[in-house]
Amino acid sequence: MSQYLTTGDGRRIAYRHLAGTGPGVVFLGGFKSDMTGTKAMYLQDWAQRTGRGFLRFDYSGHGDSSGSFEDGSIGDWAADARAVLESLTDGPQVLVGSSMGGWIGLLLARALPQRVAGLVTVAAAPDFTEHGYWAGFDQAQRDTLMRHGRLEVPSEYDDQPYVITRRLIEDGRERLVMNQPLRLPFPVRMLQGTADADVPMDWALRLLDHARGDDIRLTLVKGADHRFSTPECLSLITRSIEDVAG
Repeated sequence: MSQYLTTGDGRRIAYRHLAGTGPGVVFLGGFKSDMTGTKAMYLQDWAQRTGRGFLRFDYSGHGDSSGSFEDGSIGDWAADARAVLESLTDGPQVLVGSSMGGWIGLLLARALPQRVAGLVTVAAAPDFTEHGYWAGFDQAQRDTLMRHGRLEVPSEYDDQPYVITRRLIEDGRERLVMNQPLRLPFPVRMLQGTADADVPMDWALRLLDHARGDDIRLTLVKGADHRFSTPECLSLITRSIEDVAG
């Protein structure tokens, strides 16, 4: 059964917390993903087997949490993650960010470096609202978005199209991490598939070049797609967690 945390902004965030040894692991899911996805559940099973503390949750507008997805933004979801981290964990944690969760993890690392023991990203998508969606829209799509405040785009992960809102784009511009110094003073392991059709491999290379820290490594997995959920890929995630956790 999920438990719930009400944030200072009044959002009701669903979560599952597994007690165990530290540093604990906090899983940060992707865009329109929830805490019952393949990677989250694999990490939960791994944490139970190894006695590691583990926390997974749904951003507002996702899964069992309150709110509408269309009303949300990167700033809202980063605030949800910060509330969960500060309210439900003690001491430095290992953040595991998948896709959008990689961006959220970088925002948390910038705001609360003292609470981060290590960072593992899986197909990290920092600044994707700007360099993915906005950059990929043609002028007619941009005009529709700005005029009507929303634009429907097809998704290969859902029968229904994703609704991209003007607020999502404009709020994302306030949260960019690739346009300013990015110091990561803890171990970082970035994982990226070469066959990822959603997050280009070049994004991972640019993040590696942009970030500053003494222990940052990128692993490219030939043939892995954006889901990064084969047994080999999932095992690589847990090995990376163990590597940064010490």
